[in-house]
Amino acid sequence: MRMNGVRRSRPLWRTAFGLLVVLGAIGAAARAQAPPAPPPQAPAAVALALVLAVDASGSVDTRRFELQKRGYAAAFRNPQVLSAIRSLMTQSIAVTMMQWTGPRLHVPVVDWTVIKDEDSANAFAAAIEAAPRQLFGGGTSISGAIDYSRLLLAQSPFEAARRVIDISGDGSNNAGRSVTQARDEAVHDGVGINGLPIVAIEPDLDRYYYDNVIGGPGAFMIPAASYDTFADAILKKLITEIAAAGTGAVPPVVTNSASSQTRQTLRGRMAESLCMSLKRR
Repeated sequence: MRMNGVRRSRPLWRTAFGLLVVLGAIGAAARAQAPPAPPPQAPAAVALALVLAVDASGSVDTRRFELQKRGYAAAFRNPQVLSAIRSLMTQSIAVTMMQWTGPRLHVPVVDWTVIKDEDSANAFAAAIEAAPRQLFGGGTSISGAIDYSRLLLAQSPFEAARRVIDISGDGSNNAGRSVTQARDEAVHDGVGINGLPIVAIEPDLDRYYYDNVIGGPGAFMIPAASYDTFADAILKKLITEIAAAGTGAVPPVVTNSASSQTRQTLRGRMAESLCMSLKRR
């Protein structure tokens, strides 16, 4: 624009405003042409979400810890476990593994994994073998293990028909809050707790687990006489847990007055029966 023979520049604010209008129009056109964002996917459905809580307290030396790892890995490579998974309606389960000791000492060592075929089962077993031990003492807080496992289940990316904590250990709760309180809160939240007490150090640990640790509909335990028999015990336990998730079957009730030997015999027979039924499929 000229005034009295002098050219005057357009005010800067008008130029800036014009640019904003143009850019806004371009952005609106781009948004109009862009495809709509896909809706969020629903969580994958599995029959069972299972937390494997592995004892890494001071009483578990290197040899004992390795026997636990080998037992878990061998179980997931066992064809009977895969047969049990394939018998489920979803033909899949989700599993994670954590190590625990004291009230605030917990470390996830294998992420949530869907197991639905031989490849995924073998991959999970390999992940267990590759996971290093990250805790070396700090007390035995079963209550802490239950609380942390509940958190892992709450954060699971899966929609599970059944949620279970699988606790293995060789000692009673000696740190943290009351184990029965932790158990009762988990059960109230719809979480089942099963146990695998290793009675090599505390001979009555199976009775302790039965009275104080396991809980929820169908809760059970399978004791291991020693770390050398841990592999057999965890195999029976996994098959029982998976089969129960598919059939809704509740393991036989063993009264508190039953002896440790009687309870172990009944649990062993139950697991053996499930193993035989799977073999016949």
